[in-house]
Amino acid sequence: MFMVSENLRVGVVTGHIPVSAVSSQITAEKIIRKLTMMNDSLKKDFWIEKPKIAVLGLNPHAGDNGLLGKEDQEIIAPAIQAAFDKGVICFGPYAADGFFGNGTYKQFDAVLGMYHDQGLIPFKTIAFGTGLNFTAGLKFVRTSPDHGTGYDIAGKNVADPSSFTEALFSAIHIVKSRREQQNLFDNRLRPGGRLIETAADIKDDGN
Repeated sequence: MFMVSENLRVGVVTGHIPVSAVSSQITAEKIIRKLTMMNDSLKKDFWIEKPKIAVLGLNPHAGDNGLLGKEDQEIIAPAIQAAFDKGVICFGPYAADGFFGNGTYKQFDAVLGMYHDQGLIPFKTIAFGTGLNFTAGLKFVRTSPDHGTGYDIAGKNVADPSSFTEALFSAIHIVKSRREQQNLFDNRLRPGGRLIETAADIKDDGN
């Protein structure tokens, strides 16, 4: 899952867990898996050919060279390098406060935070009402508004439909993007003009 707006896309390694449990749940495997999933989704669902992903550190100032915690040096940085070596264009770890405060996020196609509030507070500050929640990696497209259910204002005729509208039209856009990509894949030609019909045919061509 990651949050999506016109100018910002944010995912997190851990979700709805207590802050006290975050550190123990941060592993290189989870970071690499999230980066790979985001990278694939940015290409497939948003047609970004070479997405660049920023990774935030866990501790203040990304650990300050180990002074404020070891996770950034011992877990996060090696995971970023491992994902990069596998073809994911990713950089970090960045200190979260300055990263959003000085607008560095604008230089990237997506941002991966370590825990819920680290990613969602800046996202909702920047894009509340125009963002949406998107679950990547599914065979079907699933989007929802970036806010909660709003039971407290139900029936009062004061709800802002902007995020719902954005979620609806973004889902349509992602479906179209996937269909266009599949259509291009299905009609790809081999060298010499022979039609490539399956993934095995692509492998046979050495691509």
